[in-house]
Amino acid sequence: MRYRLTTPVLPAFFIAFSALLAGCSSTPHANGEDAQNAATAAEKDSSSTEADSDKPAFDLTVKAPDDVRKYLEQYIDLKRYRSFPGLQLTELTRLLGSADENVRELLGTLGYFSPEIQIDVFDTGAAPVGDGISAADSEARPQIVISVTPGVQTKVADVALDYSGAVTEEKNFASRRERLQRNWDLQPGAGFTQKGWDGAKSEGLRALQRRRYPTAKIESSKADIDGDTNQARLSVHYDSGPLYKFGPLLIQGAERYDPVGTARIARLPTGRDYSETAMLDAQTRLAASGYYDSVFLTLDTDTQTPEAAPVIAQVREAKLQKVVFGIGMSTDTGPRLSLDHTHNKMPLLGWRAVSKLSFERDKKLISTEWTDLPGEDGWADFAGGEIKREINGDFTINSTQIRGGHKKSTDHIDRSAFLQYDFSSSVQGLEKIPSSSAISANYGWTGRYFNNNTNPTRGYGIAAELGAGFTLTPQRDPFIRTLLRWQGFVPAGTVTAPNGSSRGARLALRAEGGAILAKDSAVIPATQLFITGGDTTVRGYGYKQIGASVAGNKVYGGRYMYVGSVEYQRPLVRNGEVSDWESAVFADVGSVADKVGDMTPYWGIGTGLRWRSPVGALQADVAYGLKDQRFRLHLRLGYSF
Repeated sequence: MRYRLTTPVLPAFFIAFSALLAGCSSTPHANGEDAQNAATAAEKDSSSTEADSDKPAFDLTVKAPDDVRKYLEQYIDLKRYRSFPGLQLTELTRLLGSADENVRELLGTLGYFSPEIQIDVFDTGAAPVGDGISAADSEARPQIVISVTPGVQTKVADVALDYSGAVTEEKNFASRRERLQRNWDLQPGAGFTQKGWDGAKSEGLRALQRRRYPTAKIESSKADIDGDTNQARLSVHYDSGPLYKFGPLLIQGAERYDPVGTARIARLPTGRDYSETAMLDAQTRLAASGYYDSVFLTLDTDTQTPEAAPVIAQVREAKLQKVVFGIGMSTDTGPRLSLDHTHNKMPLLGWRAVSKLSFERDKKLISTEWTDLPGEDGWADFAGGEIKREINGDFTINSTQIRGGHKKSTDHIDRSAFLQYDFSSSVQGLEKIPSSSAISANYGWTGRYFNNNTNPTRGYGIAAELGAGFTLTPQRDPFIRTLLRWQGFVPAGTVTAPNGSSRGARLALRAEGGAILAKDSAVIPATQLFITGGDTTVRGYGYKQIGASVAGNKVYGGRYMYVGSVEYQRPLVRNGEVSDWESAVFADVGSVADKVGDMTPYWGIGTGLRWRSPVGALQADVAYGLKDQRFRLHLRLGYSF
């Protein structure tokens, strides 16, 4: 290792630097005003004094490979003192004396332990022009130039991970240990850096803490550096501590709402092994329940019974009632005004009521839904109803719907069983379809197996609905209604940016089909019939404009329906890195009819953009409907299945 301190004309530098700090000029003013008068004027001008103190006392140039240079320029000690107004000559001398050691320490954090360092100090006007030093700079201030040849970076030769505690008692500990070793961030052959070493240790610890062992700690660690061979041998000993299992959820801060009932909403997996993800999911469900303005869950690791560790929920309760006024716009139904009212604890019943009043261009709605807290089995009673006036196809539909039953939600599956009453009347000019009503028993099942339920990129979801009932008016006829939906995401390559960031492209596939089985003469309420088209179904067509043909080719709901979609989604690269934007090309198809043989496909093709915004996925599509032969713009915020 070499260290050279070159100081050509060092005495001249010290003299020039001292004069610069003193703020004096050895050159007389052209008008004959002496230096004392200039100094007095400068003291009176505070802004001038502040400007002078902001000027660097010296220039600092680092010559090294780009990655090393940028790191040294950011963290070197000398940089912090360039504009220090009170810097004295003795302090600068001390800084120069310790600069070599400081640079070596910084290079060591990057894995360079045998560097060559040269520090040159030039007085004003003595520094050579070039190599990052301009002529203007060289004549204005003293120059400090640090030249670095970092040498060979130290590589990781071996990693030894050792464990103690309850993790060693697992039946599959050998395979888990192998997996932890395989997933270790700093593998043999990788360049050693202090940041990488610290990060690898921390991530190895987090791998234990995230599941089963929240009190795991690093018992000891060692990085053995061989400067002669430029190799690092790493060893870490982790102590997992005891195995923790979820105990009861204890809500602190509850005054207005039943803490036992609301705790069931969280669906904390009591009795199962601790999982950070499961606890955060429970916290999210509790926060989204509407009963609390804030929720924070922590595991009680001080308990004497880690096999049943309590989870403490610190909450701030929401107000008993809330009113929200909203304004929005949809490319399906136009501008929207809405008023939502929530009552978290209705008188007598104690249920939660969510009521809504909505006015849109093509839809007017009044609705309410009442929900009880879940019971011990997870099932909750609910009841609801709505009155709606909506344009469906070529008809204006006035409808009423009332339902009541039970529902249950688990980690991936939602289920509901309910009775439902439907009434509808339909008018289009002079054309009128007979009013009808029906009652039915229904069961719904939805399974979501996505990697993210609000912005999925992998996985699939499937939903099924089955109902059986009979019409009440204008005549009594039995019917069966069924609906099946599926959506999946299939990987389709990876997009890698110049900076190394990457994200997968994918195919988004969607399929939906429904059928109503009944006599041809049965008059089914419009709310039970199928109709499609719009932002979330078949793009390129208007909202609910694909239906069966009735009364002189007028569009109306039908008994059979299918919808399919294929979409290719690809991340976009911006400024050299993978961005939150994606491009999409797609093809949608759908059809509705009263008879299977009458179904003709309506195709829509197009392209669009996707943005992973902080409030959810934003979609903007331009689609061309082959049947209508026209373009349509479709906008959508958020995702739901």
